[in-house]
Amino acid sequence: MPSSMIRIEALTKSYGPTQAVKGVSFEVPKGQVVGFLGPNGAGKSTTMRILAGSINPTSGRAFVGDVDVTQDPVAARKLIGYLPENNPLYDEMMVVEYLRFVADVRDVPKALRAARIKAAVERCGLTQVVSKDISQLSRGYRQRVGLAAAILHEPDLLILDEPTAGLDPNQIVEIRNLIKELGREKTVILSTHILSEVQSTCSRVLIINEGRLVADDTPERLTTSANEGGNTLHVVVGHRLGQPMDAQAIRTALSVMAGVSAVEVAGDEGTGTLGFTLRYGTDDVRRVLFDTVVKQDLVLLELRRTQVSLEETFRKLTDTRRAA
Repeated sequence: MPSSMIRIEALTKSYGPTQAVKGVSFEVPKGQVVGFLGPNGAGKSTTMRILAGSINPTSGRAFVGDVDVTQDPVAARKLIGYLPENNPLYDEMMVVEYLRFVADVRDVPKALRAARIKAAVERCGLTQVVSKDISQLSRGYRQRVGLAAAILHEPDLLILDEPTAGLDPNQIVEIRNLIKELGREKTVILSTHILSEVQSTCSRVLIINEGRLVADDTPERLTTSANEGGNTLHVVVGHRLGQPMDAQAIRTALSVMAGVSAVEVAGDEGTGTLGFTLRYGTDDVRRVLFDTVVKQDLVLLELRRTQVSLEETFRKLTDTRRAA
């Protein structure tokens, strides 16, 4: 069995003279929840539609498990649960009728359909509306119906394109929690413009801009590596015996620590305290920092890593005006 749930190789897609996707390549292992980000028109929905088998690439290959999506789309779709951005539903059907229809289309064995529908309804919180017409449902419940339809055949991969678009804050939290739950047992690739959603649900972030992949890392690393010149720690210290402290002497002691590139005095943080800002590279300096503070007869009162927001990182990577 392949170790990767998704494998995309040099994928391109052109619409006439416009190239929407330009040589995108990445892999996603089984069991990972991935945020797939990009500004409007960046190529993310096109990439997801190719992966889901809705459209064919101009060149390159996309695999789900060991199945080439273009060569064997029927086999690939059996492994995929897809919730497209517009979430098309049949408004005249009751929820349970629609799910029965989807189960039939998905070739769920007849002996298992009732149990699968019941499980999907319960998991997606549809019990109270299962006998209602879809036309009567709120946007939040319609998204739940779409998710229930996507998991009916128990796919290994869920592709969710803007699953919380148009929802109110309470509905967003509900759908986000549901995605977290599904992500414990399935591979999930999630496209969204709500970046806080990615930070709370995803272990990895892919960012696409103008058809090219421009970032691939964890949310934490993306927000720390975006700090120009390295990572930053804010430190507050006090003297162990409450004696006066020499800010410049402490600054010098912190400056010579291995891995530290710069130290600035940040002023006092209250009576009998001093604050410092440390810049460092990729190595974690917190252990050596603690040892240094103790040797100086100081106590460490506060230590926090300074990060830029994922929104700021996203803007830096996708704002072509900054790059110009």
